Amino acid sequence: MSPPVFTLQEAKTKLTNATREAVTSKNVKHLLTVFNQVPGSENEKKVTLDQVFRGVLEEEIINQASCDNCLAIISLAINGVTEGICTATTPFVLLGDVLDCLPLDHCDRIFTFVEKNVGTWKSNTFYSAGKNYLLRMCNDLLRRLSKSQNTVFCGRIQLFLARLFPLSEKSGLNLQSQFNLENVTVYNVNENESTLGQKQVEDRDDGMEIEEGEMGDDEAPNSSSIPIDYNLYRKFWSLQDFFRNPVQCYDKSSWKTFLKFSEEVLAVFKSYKLDDTQASRKKIEELKAGGEHVYFAKFLTSEKLMDLQLSDSNFRRHILVQYLIHFQYLKGQVKFKSSNYVLLDEQSLWIEDTTKLVHQLLCETPPDGEKFSKMVEHILNTEENWNSWKNEGCPSFVKERPSDSKPQKVARKRPAPEDFLGKGANKKILMGNEELTRLWNLCPDNIEACKAETREFMPTLEQFFEDAIEQADPENMIENEYKVVNNSNYGWRALRLLARRSPHFFQPTNQQFRSLPEYLENMVIKLAKELPPPSEEIKTGEDEDDDDVDNESLLKETNESPEVQQLKPVTGVLIDSLASKLGEQWKTLAPHLEMKDSDIRSIESDSEDVKMRAKLLLVAWQDREGVHATAENLIAALNQAHLNKLADSLACDTDNIT
Repeated sequence: MSPPVFTLQEAKTKLTNATREAVTSKNVKHLLTVFNQVPGSENEKKVTLDQVFRGVLEEEIINQASCDNCLAIISLAINGVTEGICTATTPFVLLGDVLDCLPLDHCDRIFTFVEKNVGTWKSNTFYSAGKNYLLRMCNDLLRRLSKSQNTVFCGRIQLFLARLFPLSEKSGLNLQSQFNLENVTVYNVNENESTLGQKQVEDRDDGMEIEEGEMGDDEAPNSSSIPIDYNLYRKFWSLQDFFRNPVQCYDKSSWKTFLKFSEEVLAVFKSYKLDDTQASRKKIEELKAGGEHVYFAKFLTSEKLMDLQLSDSNFRRHILVQYLIHFQYLKGQVKFKSSNYVLLDEQSLWIEDTTKLVHQLLCETPPDGEKFSKMVEHILNTEENWNSWKNEGCPSFVKERPSDSKPQKVARKRPAPEDFLGKGANKKILMGNEELTRLWNLCPDNIEACKAETREFMPTLEQFFEDAIEQADPENMIENEYKVVNNSNYGWRALRLLARRSPHFFQPTNQQFRSLPEYLENMVIKLAKELPPPSEEIKTGEDEDDDDVDNESLLKETNESPEVQQLKPVTGVLIDSLASKLGEQWKTLAPHLEMKDSDIRSIESDSEDVKMRAKLLLVAWQDREGVHATAENLIAALNQAHLNKLADSLACDTDNIT
């Protein structure tokens, strides 16, 4: 009698009923019994149960059931993975479905469940299968949340990711020390529209410096002593652009502006002391007792709030701490900082003196000014340790423990002649050491031992490039700087392996690659197309058509990448043509070609003819850039210098020569 055949519809019906009963009873035993009774292979039943879980969860979401039922289904899936009746990715797929379909107030409860089970997600059973799902799920949730209105929820998500991934996980590190240039502080740049300017005119007409009774004595003590005008307002908020992008301070003109504005703002802070009387202390104690917490989602830059902001100790601390962070970057040694970013001796001395002044102002700012200043200093010193760790390449924090067991001394025994000469036909050759003797006598013929299959240590292409292929998939949202192809050690081993196992390594190609990571990225795309797809055990029930579409889009995006396309070098004919058209505008183009002031002065001293100076500029740029001196880069520099007509002319000349 033949064994019963697996029937999808019958198995799906039985498992669906068993799943609903298990959700109601919150016990996986009945579902486990039905799973074992259903005929078919383990893989067939697992895939079916994965679909059943998603179907039951979909019914609960459509019926607008409570979050408890959804969480019960996810908990049941976790137990199913532990019992081995469903795939390890199923709970993460269910979590993604719930968070995508439910509103944000329900997502808060679901995410609380995710936080409580962080220990489960970090276990060996779930971590490797679900880390990418959790990262993608959290990123999707952050896109839906408002940074100003859902600040606490966003912070919980960030803390969860910090607990989930190890410290050495580079995807969560700002390795290249990049700045958030999108964080722009908007303020009124038109003095005519400023209420401060209008107020000054009214005060002159009325013969008064400030109107009395605008605010209470407790809110703004001694506010009449603050010289608030539009100039102070403009200079104060202009400093936020320097804090946003500290690299500007390495430019001489920008540094002068920053120096002037900072001295005026700090002079106001120094001359205007905040109230530290018994009444103000009592008010602060009342706020602490009430559990109120002050939070600034984003600076409010209204002119009407300027006097209140200068009278607020929290706001003043924000600005002063920004100064300390700014100075730490300017003085610090950052691995990815350009070699041109060097402070002069005068700048370093000013920063040291101003740092002392900022700490003094923090100590004078109530409440607990000295305690707050020491705490900030300690945090910044700790930040230096993190900076040094990143400069060293982020070495692992895990250290192997030394063995506690001490080797026991063994009494030496005088060997007999037969011990080292061997006995009988199968004579054993003794090497004077037990381990060497064992290794030498593993095989009678050492040449044959070297040819054994067990000594094949070279990995297959599929094993070695598994991580690279996974990271190349756009769905995983891995940023370029965190991909393994950018690791120089990985690239060296990848080239050796491709030379031994891949025919693509020796095939001629017309594509020109600027660097090894670009070549490996292109090779990974080819291997991903040829290697077999992942096994069905890691499938999550999603349509296979979606994976094909993702692979096709990945190949399409990579083939269309402008970095892989062949670039056109700048020839002598193009340089002569552009130099004659550039003329007196060569000095406008020079900064966008990253030419130093000393190089510009050298060009001016070499020739008085403007066309010759333009040619010397282009030749100097070509010699410095080498193979990167392409027509595309030169056209981009012309557009940045607002020489658009010359850029279009150069593009036409390049096409005609080609």
